[in-house]
Amino acid sequence: MSTLFTPLTMPSPRGGITLANRIVIAPMCQYSAVNGEATDWHLMHWGNLLNGGAAMFTIEATAVLPEGRITPSCLGLWDARTEAKLADTLQRARKLAPQTAVCIQLAYAGRKASSAVPWQGGQLLTPAQGGWPTYGPSAMPQLPGEAPPAAMEADELVRVREAFVTAALRADKMGIDAIELHGAHGYLLHEFLSPLSNQRTDAYGGSLENRMRYPLEVFAAVRAAYAGVLGIRVSASDWVEGGLTADEVTVFAQRLKALGCDFIHVSSGGLSPQQKIAIGPGYQLHFARQIRAATGMVTTAVGLVTEPQQAEDALQAGDADLIALARAFLYQPRWGWQAAAALGGTVDANPVYWRCLPREAQAAFGKVSIGGR
Repeated sequence: MSTLFTPLTMPSPRGGITLANRIVIAPMCQYSAVNGEATDWHLMHWGNLLNGGAAMFTIEATAVLPEGRITPSCLGLWDARTEAKLADTLQRARKLAPQTAVCIQLAYAGRKASSAVPWQGGQLLTPAQGGWPTYGPSAMPQLPGEAPPAAMEADELVRVREAFVTAALRADKMGIDAIELHGAHGYLLHEFLSPLSNQRTDAYGGSLENRMRYPLEVFAAVRAAYAGVLGIRVSASDWVEGGLTADEVTVFAQRLKALGCDFIHVSSGGLSPQQKIAIGPGYQLHFARQIRAATGMVTTAVGLVTEPQQAEDALQAGDADLIALARAFLYQPRWGWQAAAALGGTVDANPVYWRCLPREAQAAFGKVSIGGR
């Protein structure tokens, strides 16, 4: 059997979870929530991807406070109302699919909050456009000409940290299997890590030790309250001279492991418009490989890994333990089925769909019916 279709146990203080294969659906913002609440779009989207053959599906960046949303249309988990809607929508989606682990990405957008949805430009919204005040490590805007965020004071640091903890407990209560903190792509935790966005002169800025301090405090607080599978997504490089480097993020990952981090999801970029990314197939795999080798943590690789054999080769080369795909699953929602057929693996699927299989793909499934009426 291919490595992509071998099981993997993700550890946690309370025992962990075992994934049936090494395919993860990465978090993808849908910009389809109403006042932070999940909608029928999420029901359709989640139900569809839960039937895609991946062992774990990750719910999009979910704000732990209203002002932590990227856009007014982003999903939230900050009160009983948003919790109830998310729990109900997820429960209904899971009834439509085979057993698939569900992870949620908890996030706070920092200086990239209060933005328009991507198809409306993605720029910072003014108060007249429905925008709100934003916060970051320093009063430095994301783009030239934008209003800067407010530099976070001690009380705001505590408030956001505790919001991550509360959201994690809400997610656990609704039966979500794993939690991923969003420490990548230019959002708040990444903003603290990067010297480009963190110009503080107190204990949270300057040296790498100080820049790591707040993200580590947030992680430690969540870990102390939540015993399930807990990980983080990181940007391993800002792709800007003088920005955050892979070596620094490797040190950060080692510190996370010491705090009880169960997995790390390795991406890159998203902090600066000056980034120059060398994009190509598997362009982030070397970052994942470096962090995995240095920490021994369960490591997820992501980024233009789109073909089954490419994913298999990355696992066999030791680049990662899990392969995450995002837009590839939007374009081919049954990507996991196709990978199983190509690599000789097996996946589970809702029997309603069994009759759709081409004859040459039937070996990839357990019981398959191509007849019936």
